[in-house]
Amino acid sequence: MTMPKFSIAPLERRLATGQDSVLLRVTLALAYQQQGNLAAAIPHLLKATELDPRYSAAWRSLGILYVELGEDAKARLAFQKGIEVARGHGDKQVEKEMIVRLRRLDRQSG
Repeated sequence: MTMPKFSIAPLERRLATGQDSVLLRVTLALAYQQQGNLAAAIPHLLKATELDPRYSAAWRSLGILYVELGEDAKARLAFQKGIEVARGHGDKQVEKEMIVRLRRLDRQSG
């Protein structure tokens, strides 16, 4: 299954008109990531976790981007928070994925 490509301009226009939401922020981050602009994706995921700290998928995406940027300490914190959030909501699949990613980080640094 291929991931749909997202165009940044219409998403940014929605944001500029005040239509801010967790889903918009996560989609914007994905659009920037697809274009290879990982640094531009980070603020949108941070805002998504601020808008809804209980949205475990945003924490997972944030951790993944930090790993790709070589920011292992920040990735570790994002995954730890995401695991806590996922456990609180019974989101087992996202929890398992973040546990695996956290273990990989631990093996690489240890």
